[in-house]
Amino acid sequence: MHKLIKSSTVFVLVISIILLLSGCGTKQQLDSNVGSAGQNGSSSQTSSKTAETIELTISAAASLTDALKEIQHSYESTHTGIKLNFNFGGSGALEKQIEQGAPSDLFLSASTKNMRSLVDQQLIDTKKQKTWLTNELVAVIPADGTMNIASVSDLTKKEVKKVAIGIPESVPAGNYAQEALTKAKLWDTLQNKLVQAKDVRQVLQYVETGNADVGFVYKTDALTSQKAKIAFEVDPTTYSPVEYPIGIVKATKHIQEAEDFYAYLQSQESLNIMAKSGFTIPK
Repeated sequence: MHKLIKSSTVFVLVISIILLLSGCGTKQQLDSNVGSAGQNGSSSQTSSKTAETIELTISAAASLTDALKEIQHSYESTHTGIKLNFNFGGSGALEKQIEQGAPSDLFLSASTKNMRSLVDQQLIDTKKQKTWLTNELVAVIPADGTMNIASVSDLTKKEVKKVAIGIPESVPAGNYAQEALTKAKLWDTLQNKLVQAKDVRQVLQYVETGNADVGFVYKTDALTSQKAKIAFEVDPTTYSPVEYPIGIVKATKHIQEAEDFYAYLQSQESLNIMAKSGFTIPK
């Protein structure tokens, strides 16, 4: 009888030890799993932060479209955490958008007047803007056109029905064209022929599609087209210098990234791309 009780006691003791050890193992496994999950969570959060992409909005003159797309590819390939979003349009229209609080980190204008206005309103720091490029005004005609147009005076010919220009109040190229035509005393004479466009690229499109016989665009725009050709270069003494200033908008939420891209635009790599597109680099 005593042996039976003793055996039972030993058996219960053994079972208790086994259960205790099993419980400790389970607890250790749970602790390990929890710790691992905590570490994975932390790693995931760190990875998420590392992979976060900063998006910069660049308000840029329409005439910069092709060259900036090449710059975008070059810049984003070496700055994997940056995404460049371009808002192309007439410089005057872009200026108004910035004045009204539209999100923008940098302004790339085709006119010093529009940049100066934003500086005067303290929306762009005068120390964070400068002249970047220069350009030339030309007159284009359809590539298959046979009309003999060699100077602004030829625009008065009867066969010239429509002359396209950018809206002078909001499109710098249109303003430069107005200056040249006014200087030649043809602005009033040509009023019934003028077709106004929202930006210089639309002027080019009007000529390419035959909706205008002649159009005033920048030399760089003309060089991008297979459907339009330069009829003549406008006398540079008849219009204000075509300068492209760039600046950082004070309201940017990504000042460091904006400053980095601002600096890159002035790098030799960037300037080579712009020169290849036909822009002139100020000395």
